[in-house]
Amino acid sequence: MTESLSNLLSETRTFPPSKEFSDSANVKASIYDEAERDRLAFWEKQAERLHWFKKWDQVLDWQPPFAKWFVGGQLNASYNALDRHVLEGRGDRVAFYFEGEPGDTRTIT
Repeated sequence: MTESLSNLLSETRTFPPSKEFSDSANVKASIYDEAERDRLAFWEKQAERLHWFKKWDQVLDWQPPFAKWFVGGQLNASYNALDRHVLEGRGDRVAFYFEGEPGDTRTIT
């Protein structure tokens, strides 16, 4: 292996984001501390951000090597990805910008 290739295997540089980028992030570094303090409470809080047709009875059922999250809960991924946002009045926001091979374009809300 050449020296230049072996050097690529031991990359140690880091590229931190700018302060402006970090300040505008949706999630701050403190979220990791919150998750470490109580991981089940953390994931329960995150799950509360979704629409559940039936709320779970238990956050985690851990029977190694099997894990069941949000036992008894029912949700619809499509509803959470699209429908709830339309119902909340954001249905006219652009969801996709389409650009075809011959140059045709569409904006899909």
